[in-house]
Amino acid sequence: MKAEIVAGIAKIPRDQWNSLLAPNDSPFLDWDWLHAMELSQSAAADSGWAPYHIVLRDGTGSLAAACPVYLKSHSMGEFVFDHGWAEAAERAGIRYFPKLLCAVPFTPHTGQRFLIRPGCDRTEMAELLGRALISLCSQNRLSSVHVNFCSQEEAEVLRRLHFMERVGYQYHWHNANYASFDDYLAHLKSKRRYAVRHERAVLEKQGITIRVFAGDEIPDELLPAMFALYRTTIDKLYWGRQYLTPRFFDLIAAFKRHLCLVCAFDRDRLIAGTFNVQKAGVMYGRYWGTFRELKFLHFNVCYYAAIEHCIRVGNHRFEPGAGGEYKWLRGFDPAFTRSMHFIVHAGLRKAIQSFLVRERRQVEKWIEVGHEHSQLKAPPPSNLEPEPDGEPQ
Repeated sequence: MKAEIVAGIAKIPRDQWNSLLAPNDSPFLDWDWLHAMELSQSAAADSGWAPYHIVLRDGTGSLAAACPVYLKSHSMGEFVFDHGWAEAAERAGIRYFPKLLCAVPFTPHTGQRFLIRPGCDRTEMAELLGRALISLCSQNRLSSVHVNFCSQEEAEVLRRLHFMERVGYQYHWHNANYASFDDYLAHLKSKRRYAVRHERAVLEKQGITIRVFAGDEIPDELLPAMFALYRTTIDKLYWGRQYLTPRFFDLIAAFKRHLCLVCAFDRDRLIAGTFNVQKAGVMYGRYWGTFRELKFLHFNVCYYAAIEHCIRVGNHRFEPGAGGEYKWLRGFDPAFTRSMHFIVHAGLRKAIQSFLVRERRQVEKWIEVGHEHSQLKAPPPSNLEPEPDGEPQ
């Protein structure tokens, strides 16, 4: 196999890249999504996300494997927070940036990060890609390689290559074969069931309606409006940072087949919405915003309407994004995430490894507590491993 570095997804034919995708692979690894990120300058050198993707070709020149790779000049937009590592390196006189990141830009979800052609040995190809990442790091005298939100299978391969594992958690909703939203409510503990009904009723009394637009149902003019909504969230939060440009929301029209927009209207006027992506029975919540502040509007648009949609179309899992223990109160239980990190400097690597051991104990403890005190009547069994992307547990 021959490894190549390709500066930008546009230089890889769309059909060749997508031929590596399995039916249950992440929609965020689709060529159209990555191309929109790069062409819109959302993930580009000027934004600190210079694309240098790795591809493996066989003896005939055909694409056998690939992974999305970015040369990062900062730690933002990754959702695996290594700011402390960077600060420790700086204090020790170690250059931390630039670094290599194998991940999906601005998207914290677990799934395959190594795309491998059907019929190829996945373990062998994953090891070759892992070694290519290390080689790229070494040849360019970079501090580190990070593979964020990868699968368990990939983590096991990378561990043998001396990558260190970091675990975290998110809150996921699981569809227990619910027949309706009321069926889902019936599985909540009584206090939470009453709270959800109250929060939905308050919004209904204000005359707000919520509509879901998926796939070809999405009007073209709604996508620029979603950028405006996205900006409202960025502008109101002091830690908010705009990663996406207006052009991204124009280019993503080519990706409608996987989009799902949940929008709130006061009569016919759009007042709030959330931008979601769905594929293979999984829905991913991404961006939320509102032009008006109304009580319980966020919970209704981002969670209740999305859950109702998932039940209606048969999605088995809903990942609403990072953070937020208020999700746990609404029947989202904690699920493990993992990332793998290769640190070149021996002293920094030793310090980080010690930190990771302590951090893992804390994460495991909360996973256990979160499941024991689930807001669902019959909580799912505690699971210290993240689920394979696109497959029900």
